[in-house]
Amino acid sequence: MGDDRRILGAEGELRAAHYLEAQGYRITAHNVRAGGVEIDLIAERGGTVVFVEVKTRRSRRFGAPEEAVNARKRARLLRGAAAWLRQQPRPYRSHRPYRLIRFDVISCECRRAPDGQETDWQIRHFEGAFDASG
Repeated sequence: MGDDRRILGAEGELRAAHYLEAQGYRITAHNVRAGGVEIDLIAERGGTVVFVEVKTRRSRRFGAPEEAVNARKRARLLRGAAAWLRQQPRPYRSHRPYRLIRFDVISCECRRAPDGQETDWQIRHFEGAFDASG
């Protein structure tokens, strides 16, 4: 069960990264650890650094994937992002207006065909899903 969930999560993160690249983002990091927190994806586009939480599900039995990004998860991601930014060279730490930071959520849902293969992936991108206020 645990391995199956990890495989599904990794597939969702890979699909989310491909989706972002197709939208013109540059992926700068996958599964990076900072401040004791794992950040799924870090991307850049147009002077904005985007921290992305990816949630993947096969069903909505426990709600939509994006609903799993609760206040506790948002606080952890904020803490991880702050730690990651502190570790970066000066340009990332700039407070100039052209260096913006955003927190997005990507929701991935897939269904299984009768043969067990995952098909029908749906990806939803929530830009600016939350901000530093939580």
